[in-house]
Amino acid sequence: MVIVLNNSQHDFRPDAGVSYSIGWKVLKAYFVELLVVAIIYSILSGPTGIVQWRIDSFEWFLIPLIMFGITYGIFVAGPIGYGASWVFLKAVRGERVEIRDVFAVFQKNYWNAVIAKVVVGVIVALGLVMLIVPGIIFACRLAFVPYLVVDREMDVMDALRVSWDMTRGYGWQIFLMGFLAFWIMIGGILCFFVGVFISIMWISASFAAIYHAVEMQDGIPEIRYSSQ
Repeated sequence: MVIVLNNSQHDFRPDAGVSYSIGWKVLKAYFVELLVVAIIYSILSGPTGIVQWRIDSFEWFLIPLIMFGITYGIFVAGPIGYGASWVFLKAVRGERVEIRDVFAVFQKNYWNAVIAKVVVGVIVALGLVMLIVPGIIFACRLAFVPYLVVDREMDVMDALRVSWDMTRGYGWQIFLMGFLAFWIMIGGILCFFVGVFISIMWISASFAAIYHAVEMQDGIPEIRYSSQ
């Protein structure tokens, strides 16, 4: 089924409240498609939970399972997550949404998606170790990397640089979106199974909305290379 949402009716602005408002409208317009995407991603990312074993229940024979979970997360679940982000961005733009788009990353800049997911994870983790605040800053400033890697097909370093440039001046809005996302997820959990998926869909559409707002307002920064 083809759905076209006239996004000219939305007042796209790089604002947390506006983005969540638009995200909710997008969620309602593409509900079935985005629900299927959220379910597919949740199922396919399941094996990554293998690495969540508690240290007090660790046994040496679990090492192969843990290694499988890590490998699967890097090479399968991570790229699918980037593909899902692209689906939500297409919905925000009012473009045609197809379920198979969640797997498009396997033919669309796959290796950069794999590496970018790992690099961003490491940067944010190191930042969190450094008294937490740097990790939050890194997470906010690199929030646009998934869209740039899949939608714009940038390589890893370009996506990092461009995301850093695009989020300049909008860090607090992105932080506020993350703060609100926490409470939305809590509300979804309290509403049990269906509520969790609705929360995921709303949050994903809203983050895509703020990316699209910055994209429309400021454009994509030019990629600059230092002269050799």
